[in-house]
Amino acid sequence: MGVESVRAVLIDIDGVLTVSWKPLPGAVDALRRIRAAGLGVALVTNTTSHSRASIATTLAGAGFEVGAQDVLTAPAATAAHLAKHFPGARCTLLNSGDIGDDLGEVTLVDDRADVVVVGGAGPEFDYAALNRAFGQLQRGARLIAMHRNLYWRTDAGLQLDSGAFLLGLERAARVEAEVTGKPSRAFFEAALVRLGVGAQRALMVGDDIESDVLAAQRAGLTGVLVKTGKYLPQTHRNASGTPDHVVNSFADLPRLLGLPQ
Repeated sequence: MGVESVRAVLIDIDGVLTVSWKPLPGAVDALRRIRAAGLGVALVTNTTSHSRASIATTLAGAGFEVGAQDVLTAPAATAAHLAKHFPGARCTLLNSGDIGDDLGEVTLVDDRADVVVVGGAGPEFDYAALNRAFGQLQRGARLIAMHRNLYWRTDAGLQLDSGAFLLGLERAARVEAEVTGKPSRAFFEAALVRLGVGAQRALMVGDDIESDVLAAQRAGLTGVLVKTGKYLPQTHRNASGTPDHVVNSFADLPRLLGLPQ
């Protein structure tokens, strides 16, 4: 698809607009230009440490023109998935950060869970917590993961994420997780529904070549890989496919889209 037919842009946050919630050079102005051109915007993130409202407040404070309605998080998508496929289920949550607002009416318990939900990694992912989750999976609980990210970038460098622990839980308990955030097709489709556009008129910008870009392309969107955040040349070379476009940073997106200065 040519970029001239794009009517909406899906944007990852961490590593694309910000690193450790600090704006990357040119990102604020680039988003302003995209909005000024009348394009729809959805911020689609696997971030599991902040709610949609908290993310919007933080980004607005950094100068980005966004509101909570512009943000789709993996926790919010997970809550919708649980409500649809596991109504009334008792869920154990393994996550670092407060995402209670986005989980809404999900019933959280410490034991005797129907579903083990894995969010983002942090200090809470210690042996005791992982072993409790393993025990519940052995007793028949289903496994849902908000994402499979192995790492993400902070201002201190690359940090280990929950995908590494998820692999261990799956192998040990002999189960396979259902993924509700990126790279699941349902996550991208939910964003498109919010924007009111079809996949052929939308573009996805991300720093994770597999979960952001190639996953979006498999869902019918145009993919744009940025060389910021978690981008690594070797990961790019060894990827399972080829991005539709590669740019140095989000600041280059208006030029790719042919937007006026």
